[in-house]
Amino acid sequence: MEQFTRIKTFIKAVEAGSFSAAARDVSSVSSVARQVKSLEEELGVRLLNRSSRNLSLTDAGRRFFERTTGIVRDLETAVSEAKSLQEDVRGLLRVALRVSAGTTVVVPALAKLQARYPELSLDISLVDERRDLISSNIDVAMWLGDLPNADIVARRLSPNRRIVCAAEGYLERFGVPETPQELTKHNCLVFSGAPYSGGWSFTRDGTVEKVEVKGNIRSDNALVLLSAGIAGLGLIIVQEWMVRHHIADGRMRRVLEPWSVSPRPGDGDLYAVYPSSRGVSRNVRVFVDFLIEIFGAEIDNSRPDRP
Repeated sequence: MEQFTRIKTFIKAVEAGSFSAAARDVSSVSSVARQVKSLEEELGVRLLNRSSRNLSLTDAGRRFFERTTGIVRDLETAVSEAKSLQEDVRGLLRVALRVSAGTTVVVPALAKLQARYPELSLDISLVDERRDLISSNIDVAMWLGDLPNADIVARRLSPNRRIVCAAEGYLERFGVPETPQELTKHNCLVFSGAPYSGGWSFTRDGTVEKVEVKGNIRSDNALVLLSAGIAGLGLIIVQEWMVRHHIADGRMRRVLEPWSVSPRPGDGDLYAVYPSSRGVSRNVRVFVDFLIEIFGAEIDNSRPDRP
């Protein structure tokens, strides 16, 4: 554990830029310098170049910093998770959910979570932009798309999978399209923002097929289009998880299954994220596990979660 402590102090000094800045959160300046020097002696290599004002990494120090930073954070997370097993699930948890995912999947399932943990309270914000978790005091958030290089832990909830579907009543009245080109004969409920406003793109066996669709309802809000689709007003493109329960109960049906809907800018996997610097309370752990359960993620276990 002493070596681990020295490595943590070294990382803190590098991130802070000086021994004095690192000492504000760790210990005295002399203690920080002594621990880093002891680590260098143990490794038999110089990690830092010192000057009167700042520190700079040697080549060996840079490699060591890059390799150990993720390891240390993973170990801290593991320790925090182990300790959290002894905690009670109670108190307030602040979560920020994407609007469509929160309203269509998470909130309808909250009765299950409350039955398990009746002393857990939730403060829920519905927001699609990525807020800073620390400054916004968010315990768990839901993000879509590529993850930034940030101090977060990420758990994948669902892969990106957009589908075309419609209400059974609509398909009974107007027929089921068998090819993308047949969509030109249907009322398509169109997202008014780029790129779907100009047409829907599909791929099959490496071939891309774009169809100019039209319809009598357009919106920049996915929930508006979903409600219109459920009401039988036309065909829609949505994330699969938005309509999973409606398809299961027979209200909606997926069409054009041999084709994949081409992704649009910003598309990507859906993640639950939380700050790595806070450790993992049991409240956070059970809520993230709950999200993974209700989304039924097809997670590739060979692909590590972030960080």
